[in-house]
Amino acid sequence: MKTMLAIISNALCRMTGRNAGAQTVSELLTDLSEFVDLTSPAAPASAQTQRLPPKPPPTAVGTRAASALLVSGCADRPGARVVVSRSFADFTPQATFDIKKCDLHRLEEGPPVKAELTREQGLQYYRTMQTVRRMELKADQLYKQKIIRGFCHLYDGQEACAAGIEAAINPSDHLITAYRAHGYTYTRGVSVKEILAELTGRRGGVAKGKGGSMHMYAPHFYGGNGIVGAQVPLGAGIALACQYQGNNQVCVTLYGDGAANQGQLFESYNMAALWKLPCIFICENNKYGMGTSVERAAASTDYYKRGDFIPGLRVDGMDVLCVREAAQFAADHCRAGKGPIIMELQTYRYHGHSMSDPGVSYRTREEIQEVRSKSDPISMLKERMLSHNMASVEEFKEIDIEIRKQVEDATQFATSDPEPPLEELCNHIFSNNPLLEVRGTNPWSKLKSVS
Repeated sequence: MKTMLAIISNALCRMTGRNAGAQTVSELLTDLSEFVDLTSPAAPASAQTQRLPPKPPPTAVGTRAASALLVSGCADRPGARVVVSRSFADFTPQATFDIKKCDLHRLEEGPPVKAELTREQGLQYYRTMQTVRRMELKADQLYKQKIIRGFCHLYDGQEACAAGIEAAINPSDHLITAYRAHGYTYTRGVSVKEILAELTGRRGGVAKGKGGSMHMYAPHFYGGNGIVGAQVPLGAGIALACQYQGNNQVCVTLYGDGAANQGQLFESYNMAALWKLPCIFICENNKYGMGTSVERAAASTDYYKRGDFIPGLRVDGMDVLCVREAAQFAADHCRAGKGPIIMELQTYRYHGHSMSDPGVSYRTREEIQEVRSKSDPISMLKERMLSHNMASVEEFKEIDIEIRKQVEDATQFATSDPEPPLEELCNHIFSNNPLLEVRGTNPWSKLKSVS
């Protein structure tokens, strides 16, 4: 009996944060009366139903009003339950964190060095980054099983870039990126199910199973582009359209360090600066262009200075709060009519360049592990929130379980949905066009294109 009492007492102490050295059950309940609600005796066995675990709290605004119930049996009253209630109002609703100062180019002032984070924002950023991480790990597994074929460039390690940028811009703003596009496809509103189904080439994919890893699209999201650097002048063109329409929108144009030496980037910089286009050029510097380190590929690795006459920022791309504040600063710069700005996000990819690259022939496993242990964006956010009592370990575990189930359900769909039929092969060549005949692989093979 004393052993059971000690176990219950210690458990309640850990959950309530209060010392209680009770020797009897009654003393324990007296000491913890402000935390404990003793329920009525249980109903007869015939009326008893199995208790389900509490549902995880929603992440929308107002969750602090909800409460989680932690239940344990009471030893000296058969059928009674001790219910320890911890309101989410007990969590810190908002905190301010120090963030790394950005390096500046042609700017007198930069983003703030402190960032405010609400509990709701933190949980949402965690959920977003963890979903991208689990989705990419599942894509890795499906590729190795030869269910996903062709090119496949994974984004794990760089999640803070996508989550931070999306937190700083509006849904009506525009974004275009290179072929490492799965993370941005998700943050722009496409479901995990549609992304994985596109990777497996199924009809339910976001591009009807015909685009694959590098060609996914959504409203205000222009892909996924397979040609190195080709999306940069397209992004400048989208920014020109924003300026022409006068809609106060911006275009986020992303590229990697491997594309940063392309001539078409500098042509785009020049036009954007001449016309003061609302374009945020962002270089995701993950330290390697395919298998070549940035030091071996570029005479200058200060990518944020590459615009010369265009202002620039160098940002810690492994910290979602750093990315958010810098992207907000850049968006405000563009909306104020000051023209384009360049951001360099210093980040890191855990996988190789693509699934055909093991990723350890040009860097060591120890290097990858060091980044994982010291700079992982998901762990960094989680530790910040835990250290400031903004969430609990159990809450993060519940979110992780939800995400794993979501990804598994999406995988089931992506491996069971049918492939697109041959008659749909040429559909959607044009966005709005009458029925069009398309020549097949020989003159007498005719296909039809439906917009």
